[in-house]
Amino acid sequence: MNNLLQAVRDYAILFLTENISSELTFHNIGHTYEVVAAVREISQESVLSEEDICALQVSAWFHDCGYAFCYKGHEQESKRIACNFLENFGCEKDFIQKVLECIDSTKYPQNPVSEIEKIICDADLFHLTRTNYPKYEKALRLEFEKYLGLIFTDEEWQMQNNDFLKNHQYFTDYGQNILAKFKEANVQLANDFIKN
Repeated sequence: MNNLLQAVRDYAILFLTENISSELTFHNIGHTYEVVAAVREISQESVLSEEDICALQVSAWFHDCGYAFCYKGHEQESKRIACNFLENFGCEKDFIQKVLECIDSTKYPQNPVSEIEKIICDADLFHLTRTNYPKYEKALRLEFEKYLGLIFTDEEWQMQNNDFLKNHQYFTDYGQNILAKFKEANVQLANDFIKN
């Protein structure tokens, strides 16, 4: 498993560095590093097999590689990239399927089924807990403008962001008991901004 993880890490870093547009201000290699770290943190609080931990980490490295080819529907491309790599590496079909299901579960709106799908979904939105959350939401706003043609006034964006924060829920116990408390601070900041 360690050989696989090292090979995936090396491949994903090279792939993302060479293929992801610098105009992707949010979904870039930095986001991938953060999701991988968040997957590790959250999975430490769960009882998982070694194979599930490996599938989770592999899916975290691959989950946004598809942005090299398209913005909407990037998960399909990410799955294709992951599947090709894992098949060439000689991984078993069941393992590959776990990875692909994890990647697919990150599609918005998230609808994870298994524990590892719940973990990657929580890890993908771990940034909602960060004290520097405004940096992330500004980067995402720029992407929405560039890639989706969604232009918001500052007030519209704050309302949209506030609604998203209020309606989002974490799926894992760790997310619900720990991460949600940190996210709540950003919900309060968003509410305060709208009131002023």
